[in-house]
Amino acid sequence: MSSKHFRDYLLALDSPRLVNARGLDPFEYAKPIIASDKAKALIDTWQTLYQQPFKGLTADGHVEPGLFQLGDEGLDTRTVVATAQALLASVTDGERQALQYPIDAPQWRDWYNPEFPMNANGVRLDYLSGTAREAVMAVLRASLSEEGYLKTERCRIANLFLGELYDLRNIMNEWSYHFLLFGTPSTTEPWGWSLYGHHLALNCFMIGGQMIISPTFMGAEPTHIDRGAQRAFSLFQNEESFGLQLMRSLSPTLRAKATTYHQMKDPAMPDDRWHFADERQLGAAYRDNRIIPYEGVCATQFSSGQQEQLLKIVDAFIEYLPQGPREVRLRQVEAMLERTYFSWIGGHGDEDPFYYRVHSPLIMVEFDHHSGVWLNNTTPQKFHIHTVVRTPNGNDYGKDLLRQHYQKEHRHGSAHIARHAHDHSHDHPQDHDHSHPHGHDHSH
Repeated sequence: MSSKHFRDYLLALDSPRLVNARGLDPFEYAKPIIASDKAKALIDTWQTLYQQPFKGLTADGHVEPGLFQLGDEGLDTRTVVATAQALLASVTDGERQALQYPIDAPQWRDWYNPEFPMNANGVRLDYLSGTAREAVMAVLRASLSEEGYLKTERCRIANLFLGELYDLRNIMNEWSYHFLLFGTPSTTEPWGWSLYGHHLALNCFMIGGQMIISPTFMGAEPTHIDRGAQRAFSLFQNEESFGLQLMRSLSPTLRAKATTYHQMKDPAMPDDRWHFADERQLGAAYRDNRIIPYEGVCATQFSSGQQEQLLKIVDAFIEYLPQGPREVRLRQVEAMLERTYFSWIGGHGDEDPFYYRVHSPLIMVEFDHHSGVWLNNTTPQKFHIHTVVRTPNGNDYGKDLLRQHYQKEHRHGSAHIARHAHDHSHDHPQDHDHSHPHGHDHSH
């Protein structure tokens, strides 16, 4: 079904779910949701995962060493640093204290993607002044490529559009996001930022001329945004069409090999292969340490044209990176095509919803059509899409680069190195009370 048919699945405007939420502060809105058995079980699962020491996504439970190196990728961070410094100057002392964290703080890993606040980390953009919000956007604009910033802006506008459709702009708008700054903005030392909320999460780590932006989560429901007089747009068209084109180009034999499951919720799936919040996706929020075996077809079985199409898919997912880091990442992925796999779930007809994954030791991207959350379709449709980018083998959040940096630049004894060789998420992840995320005191 076309992404433009989403209006056939709108909730009734007088439904209790909508009426009871109108006018509520986001944290007040979250209270009854978080108290429900289903959400409580989900949050408990996610927080249990968050408590685990960071290891990283792996294919077999073992982190493969030596995949990532410190180096200059041509990133000029001077503008980014200047915008971050301007942001710090534009907020109040309390906001500055709330949004700044140590570079290795566990809160890197505490992002989420539902519309209801699940924690009180950092600052909420909807509580900041307009000047401070624009200063945050300046940091994003300086950190991302032009098309990458546009995509994140459109994800936020899609959230606003959903709020407008249901008169729930108090819950869903373009500022319904947390922002955190890690470390001290510097052209030489490691630092970074994260932004997360409904259908959008970005984790950006920078060190010198090098950058990692992952994990990322971008989604929309609906994916076609038509706000009347404003210009309409659709999200994730390249990710959707490029994946479908590759699947359709395969021979029947390879297509069958790429298809891990024929149905989106297939009876053949093991219990942990489908999740009510993530559906088919394996690398979404809190899944930092998941073991995800390679599936499907190895790219060595593709023609040169099909390999180029596979790289086009990856490029569409990482287009948020500035030119230098983006080109370096693509070259790295291309150099490891012999260990890159393409897998598929669902059909490949014009109307069929589907899931696919491109997965190598260096990158994992996932595309998934979802069932309704704010629309009432009970099966996956093309107007609800989630996309994920991960850097496996310990380099999500730039953690492997940070580990190497400490070993190279801060050799103050083995105890210090050992302390930073692992994530601190198991040290003090209870600093914020996640069971009651409606507290507005952001002080640490």
